[in-house]
Amino acid sequence: MRPRKATEDNAEHDLDRELDDLPPDLRWREWMRRVEAVLFASASPVPREDLARVVGQGVSVDLVLQDLAADLEGRAFEVAHVPGGWVLRTRAAYGAAVRAAADVGGQMLDLGEFDVAVLAAIAYHQPVTRDGLAEIFGKDISRDLIGRLHARGLIGTGPRSPQRGAPYTYVTTEQFLVAFDLESLNDLPDREQLEDAGVLSATGA
Repeated sequence: MRPRKATEDNAEHDLDRELDDLPPDLRWREWMRRVEAVLFASASPVPREDLARVVGQGVSVDLVLQDLAADLEGRAFEVAHVPGGWVLRTRAAYGAAVRAAADVGGQMLDLGEFDVAVLAAIAYHQPVTRDGLAEIFGKDISRDLIGRLHARGLIGTGPRSPQRGAPYTYVTTEQFLVAFDLESLNDLPDREQLEDAGVLSATGA
């Protein structure tokens, strides 16, 4: 079995990034569609440097993303920049429809009080490592708990931490926003509200 790095390098080498056989307007649109496909297929935010692998050398990924965002105007999806990179997510206006179809509320009933407290800590401190969460709570956070939140699509993997060993960080997802009826992370409740509700007092945050 070949190393993953070698496989990725071969895949990138096989991809025609420059598309010299296409006229400029079609070439640009193809780059947009490739970026859209990568974002659609990814379960976690995609860094700019990864998106740069599917467009021409020297092409501005930011401009491609801007044109893709404009192209998606009026549709149910949007391109958004989040911690760790870029995502393709459902617009907040369709949150009620997603909840009705996916029964997100029913999934949330499976979470215990401490699970919700950890989820709140991730929301307010993201991107955060397991060690960072342990500092907040004063005890280790089990991989099973992280796995439960991840399995429900409420958290995803963020950028690697600059700490020794480059541990993974965790961030909230679009599903998290939908589950709590938030348009963006800017709509998170004030800390005082959560302290009054007894959530942040449990985290020590």
